[in-house]
Amino acid sequence: MKNLPRTLVLLLVRLVGFPRARAAAQKVRATSLPVSPTPRILLMRPDHLGDMILTTPVLNALKRSVPGAHITMMVGPWSSEVVARHPAIDRLLVFPFPGFRRASQNPLSPYLLLVSAAQQLRRGNYDLAINLRPDFWWGAALLYLAGIPRRVGYALRPGAVFLSHTLPFRVPEHAAVSSLRLASAGLQALGYAPLSEPYTPESYPAVFQPGEEERRQVAERLRSAGIDEQTPVIVIHAGTGAAVKLWRNEAWSRCVGEVVKLLSSCLTNATPARIILTGSKGERPMLEEIAGGMAGSALLMTDVTVGQLAALPGRAWLALGVDNGPLHLAVAQDTPTVGIFGPTDPRIFGPWGSPERHIVVASTHRCATCPAIPCGRLDFTAEELPRHPCVRLVTEEEVLAAVERVLPCVKQML
Repeated sequence: MKNLPRTLVLLLVRLVGFPRARAAAQKVRATSLPVSPTPRILLMRPDHLGDMILTTPVLNALKRSVPGAHITMMVGPWSSEVVARHPAIDRLLVFPFPGFRRASQNPLSPYLLLVSAAQQLRRGNYDLAINLRPDFWWGAALLYLAGIPRRVGYALRPGAVFLSHTLPFRVPEHAAVSSLRLASAGLQALGYAPLSEPYTPESYPAVFQPGEEERRQVAERLRSAGIDEQTPVIVIHAGTGAAVKLWRNEAWSRCVGEVVKLLSSCLTNATPARIILTGSKGERPMLEEIAGGMAGSALLMTDVTVGQLAALPGRAWLALGVDNGPLHLAVAQDTPTVGIFGPTDPRIFGPWGSPERHIVVASTHRCATCPAIPCGRLDFTAEELPRHPCVRLVTEEEVLAAVERVLPCVKQML
């Protein structure tokens, strides 16, 4: 009974959308390929900050392959700032996708949104749509109902029935590679050459560049705190959207002094490194607790934009954190990073960059009620969290060892 509403809606979407989808398919068969030197391409990605950063390699790849393409990207308001300024995007559609607001909602709202969203997309006259989230059945149904002739995605149920071109989903495969594979299939659906392989960070980098004004604002903020351009900076983003991914506050506090010593050991500058703790306003109590347990002082920054959050690691010698979006922002700035992972698989969601420059500390402590480590589950209740300590069991020694491993990359920046 729990799945009955979705099953019924899936059936209705297929019945209502069938005439439009059939007409679209006939149009494709009747048209010589490629469609035109200026095809209209829709990319859909409903996810949050980190996943969106890992999607950006697709944008430049498509624009390089089809310079005249008109690219529209449909994203949620929670991640729109990541791609709003990207030069490859011609139009940005911000849409409140169901199931991604991390808050309760009317169980019928996902289905009610389909009709209005489909009407909006029909006006775009898209030649191709790519459903970039592998398991997003709602998005696949939307593309079908909107009558877009070429609908590319992964062959995962129940969304696969709404797609015209499907690929087998490979596990484990890095999220950036999965998106690039879909983009390559989309190009082929339009009659263009596929993307060149292998898909690597060097050939297809993640891109997010803060603006000059954002860099200036960050520099001014640091100067006002007594941090000039010659002062080494270490950025730590300890927070994340899922509590099960958090490390221990006291562990961060104890590690900070040792990290400063390790960084100082490879610097010719006698100025000691300064620590910057970043996070959301809601995470400020956590940051204050971390700072309160440190031997030295730290600058807390909890009122920054996404652009400023990227400018900070761009100014830093080293960035540390758990599995979170800001760590991916730091990777996109090519700042050396150390990230702590537990329930999420770094082979899929790890940094999209050189493994020597971006070190992952992956927990090996399987929680008693989880089938494996990593388990992939993030939605634990407050009552369940004590029984899922995989990240919290990562030791300070493991993190400091990872910092030592990344120091050669820091020295290259001197």
